[in-house]
Amino acid sequence: MNGSIVEILQIVILIGLAPAFAGWIKVVKCRMQGRTSPGLFRPYRDLAKLFSKDIVLAENASWIFRFTPYLVFGTVIIAGAVVPMLSTNLPLSLTADAIVLVGLFGIARFFTALAGMDIGTAFGGMGSSREMMVASLAEPAMLMAIFTVSLLCGSTSLSGIAGTVSGAGFIAKPSLAFAFFAFVLIALAENGRIPVDNPATHLELTMLHEAMILEYSGRHLALIEWAGMMKLFLFMAIGSALFFPFGIDAADNISGIPQAFVFLVVKLGAAGVVLVLIETGLAKMRLFRLTEFLGSAFLMATLGMLSFFILE
Repeated sequence: MNGSIVEILQIVILIGLAPAFAGWIKVVKCRMQGRTSPGLFRPYRDLAKLFSKDIVLAENASWIFRFTPYLVFGTVIIAGAVVPMLSTNLPLSLTADAIVLVGLFGIARFFTALAGMDIGTAFGGMGSSREMMVASLAEPAMLMAIFTVSLLCGSTSLSGIAGTVSGAGFIAKPSLAFAFFAFVLIALAENGRIPVDNPATHLELTMLHEAMILEYSGRHLALIEWAGMMKLFLFMAIGSALFFPFGIDAADNISGIPQAFVFLVVKLGAAGVVLVLIETGLAKMRLFRLTEFLGSAFLMATLGMLSFFILE
């Protein structure tokens, strides 16, 4: 019963704090660039404004275009129930591991690409093809990085990995270092951050994710934007569970959840600062250099796996 309560609490935290995390990143970036920040709660106001607007649909929009925002939002929420943010005692962790998690993200990406092509605009098709190119390189690298960590723990369950890493002190191993750097590159690509994509631009020559959702409006756009914030939140939580699982409660009780929540907020705040430092220090890459970027992530994950067999 405690595990179910924690799982529901995690979903509530994911839905409620994801916009605040996105706002925190914007605040830190504005401070570092010497600009006035829009405030920590600006994403909430943007979402409320979008939900209050009417939906404008193209005449040739099919059920895929209408259904995709709800599917994307739902798959991210299901993924939030699998990732151990507060506790490793999650009922779904017994049936859904890291492979299922990558599959959930893949389903959301697949339907988003279909929706981008459904209307028949040039921008939608361009963004869908670019997104699939990035996905074909990022997903194998992400699986390889997770498999490297799972070799140390003997399980692909995120809860099992978090419990083993926090209890056995595997942080100093070379294989985990390679896997961590690979995961950082993958997280930037999966969430459309600089240097892979710039979420703040709508230039037709550079945008990837934004090109697929240009035709959305109203609550449909709000759901997709909210799901993107939750996905970024989840990737930070996944990185925390894989490589920095300290603070995650491993006991079957509710008393340790407040402390775990404090640790989660601190780690998310630090992750937001690191993300801003990366985006401020790098420039947007050319599209044809993304293969080298994501190939480097796959290479690092592979080196991590090889170092496990050779050095450990």
